[in-house]
Amino acid sequence: MADPQLTAAGALSAWLEHLAHERRLSPRTLEAYGHIGRHYLTFLEHHRGEPIRLASLGTVSAAEVRAHLAARRGGDRPLNARSLSQTLSAIRTFHGFLDRRLGTPAPQLALVRGPRVNPSLPRPVNEDQARSLLNEPGDDPDLPPWEAARDQAVLTLLYGCGLRISEALSLTRADAPLAEALRITGKGGKTRMVPVLPVVHIAVDTYLALLPFPLQPADALFRARRGGPLSPRHLQATMQRLRGRLGLPASATPHALRHSFATHLLGAGTDLRVIQELLGHASLSTTQKYTAVDAAHLLSAYSAAHPKG
Repeated sequence: MADPQLTAAGALSAWLEHLAHERRLSPRTLEAYGHIGRHYLTFLEHHRGEPIRLASLGTVSAAEVRAHLAARRGGDRPLNARSLSQTLSAIRTFHGFLDRRLGTPAPQLALVRGPRVNPSLPRPVNEDQARSLLNEPGDDPDLPPWEAARDQAVLTLLYGCGLRISEALSLTRADAPLAEALRITGKGGKTRMVPVLPVVHIAVDTYLALLPFPLQPADALFRARRGGPLSPRHLQATMQRLRGRLGLPASATPHALRHSFATHLLGAGTDLRVIQELLGHASLSTTQKYTAVDAAHLLSAYSAAHPKG
């Protein structure tokens, strides 16, 4: 049994340690959970007018949680329904940890319902747009050849293997030349095998042949202009530049290439369970979103082609 005099901040730190070392969540997710947790505890302290300790967290009422969500909805930086739902989910996860690990349940939390959220569909690019996005970096006269090859290689990995940005950037020099399949560790430490297409092999090999920096086996494979590891922000900026050149919508982000990988496989008749494995989704329901995207594409094509459309 945990010390009931443990501070709320101490309980939050214990939860984040658990998420980092046992759940192995990404640094970005940990940062988001920490931000939500600190906002929540600060609200409770101001609402009650006293320091919050572990024992106090067990007496949190449904009304207090609703008041906190209302404050987040109407503050200086108001949250939309989806962000409020994520906030409530994080608070539930925090209190679940307090119950299981620190012996401090908060039964009133079960009475709180989240806001209604309209499910959003993935927004992939079509096959022609994907080809243009992969080819365009190699034609960029403003970049040194090795940087253009690097951008082309990373984007080809995202689309050709369905990787998340963090997964592509976690590859090391020891991973290349790429094998016939990549062992990828994704969210929650879940490991999957992803086949590597010849076009991906060629893109990565071309980049390695031009890379001006010597790398040790444990070094990040993709390097920035001055030799440090490439950042996700660079990829986001690259896609912003490319979609401006190609006239693509703002939804054409690096992650949209992963969505496109799944949607195009589904359109070609790939089994949904196979796509789930390739993407590393824990739940099939997450992968099933792509069936709605594919159906919407078919309806759009039908409406455009049918004489009565």
